[in-house]
Amino acid sequence: MVKLLTEPYLNQVSNWPKTGRHILAQFDENTVVVYQAYRPAIGLFAAEHGYFGGEFSLNRMSWIKPNFLWMMYRSGWGTKSGQEVTLAVRILRSAFDEILASAVYSKFVPEVYGSEKVWRQAVKSSDVRLQWDPDHHPSGAKLERRAIQLGLRGNVLASYAREWIVDIEDISAFVHQQRQGSHLELLTPSETVYPVIDPDLCQRLGLSISQ
Repeated sequence: MVKLLTEPYLNQVSNWPKTGRHILAQFDENTVVVYQAYRPAIGLFAAEHGYFGGEFSLNRMSWIKPNFLWMMYRSGWGTKSGQEVTLAVRILRSAFDEILASAVYSKFVPEVYGSEKVWRQAVKSSDVRLQWDPDHHPSGAKLERRAIQLGLRGNVLASYAREWIVDIEDISAFVHQQRQGSHLELLTPSETVYPVIDPDLCQRLGLSISQ
C-alpha cells in the first residue's frame, strides 16, 4: 500500500482543467509531492536512505514533475530503460515555492523576457529551468492541458537532494499494478491545481487562471 493519497482517476479527471497551463499536484499545508524515475542503483538508494546519494550526480540537471500522469507518460509507466524505479518525493512546500520563483524558461519566450540577452542572463543566474509540455491521458494520448516540469541544477539541486526532502517513497509496485489495468479502474495520486498567489509570478510562469 502506498502512503500517497490515491483516488479513482475517473473521479478526478472531471475536476481537472481541460486546457491551459496548470500545476497539478498532491500537496498539503507544508509539503508537495514531485515524481522522478531512475535506474535501480539511484532510485533504490534514495528510497532506502531518504536522500539522493550514491550514483546520483549533482553535476547534471535533474527534472522533477508534480503531475503523476505526466511522469507515467515520460517513463512509459516505469518500463523505459533507466526509469524503472518511480519515486514519490515529498518536499517542503516552501522549497517548491522557491523553485517556482527561481524558474527560467528553457527556451526564449519574448513576452516574458523581452530580449534574448535578458533571457540568457536569467538562464545564467538561475539554477531552475521551466518547461510546459502536453499533459497525457493514461493511454498516452496527448491532451490540450499543459503540464509543468522543473529542471534543477547547482545549489538548488544540492538542497533538493538532501535538505528539502521530507520523505521518499518507492511507488514502482503501485505503478506496475496500475499499468496492468484499464483506465476505468485506474487509481492515481489525488491531485488538484496548485495555487500560486503572486500575480507577477503567475504571469512569469505562464500559468492559466484556474477554472
